[in-house]
Amino acid sequence: MLQNENIYIFLLILPIVSFLYSSVGHGGASGYLALMALFSFAPESMKPTALLLNVFVAGISFYYYYKEGFFNKKLFLAFAVTSIPFSLIGGRFDIDASLYKKILAVLLIFAILKMLNVFGKESDKIKDIKLWQGLIVGAVIGFFSGLIGIGGGIILTPLILLFHWGKMKEAAAVSALFIWVNSASALLGQFSVGITLEKESFLLVAIALIGGVLGGYYGSKKINNQKLRYILAFVLIIACAKLMFT
Repeated sequence: MLQNENIYIFLLILPIVSFLYSSVGHGGASGYLALMALFSFAPESMKPTALLLNVFVAGISFYYYYKEGFFNKKLFLAFAVTSIPFSLIGGRFDIDASLYKKILAVLLIFAILKMLNVFGKESDKIKDIKLWQGLIVGAVIGFFSGLIGIGGGIILTPLILLFHWGKMKEAAAVSALFIWVNSASALLGQFSVGITLEKESFLLVAIALIGGVLGGYYGSKKINNQKLRYILAFVLIIACAKLMFT
């Protein structure tokens, strides 16, 4: 996996990606997948590696947001009840590499729109989520996340903001734990069909955690992450274009 001639550039960019994602309560799988695609990693190694990185980075991000008191347990449970089993199911499936890239590119568009605040900033008019809404959203995002190899935060966070189910910091905290449980579940789904992790994956975890710790700390304690979002949106636009047209 680490035989790419530009691997050192990859290793330098990896903690930057994890920092940016962790700062907004995400694990970063969509960014890792895009980065691995840009550096021509083998498609079969991308999904389990991204899920592993997600587990660690989302976990540390959740810790910081939880510590600052932003976690909404009720909102999380509304999604998690169905997302966990459906991400496990999705993780058992494999898809064509070309289709894989196209679906990932479409999902990256959600991340770009979120970073540019297309879905709006936090609102004081918070609405209680209905149980049936949470169950449906959790199931759909869970299955699709397990299928693609992401935690689903790039979809869940915009939805929370769009429907005013929580404020920005609450959305980040809920998404971080949502990503963690979905990624862990999808990773178990991968293991159940015989897919294993390469030993180099844990080196990537150590490097990604550097950015993840700093990002989680910064994001949970700073009020405005707007500049970070614009930078990340720019990175994702480049990655999305590469995935769509190559």
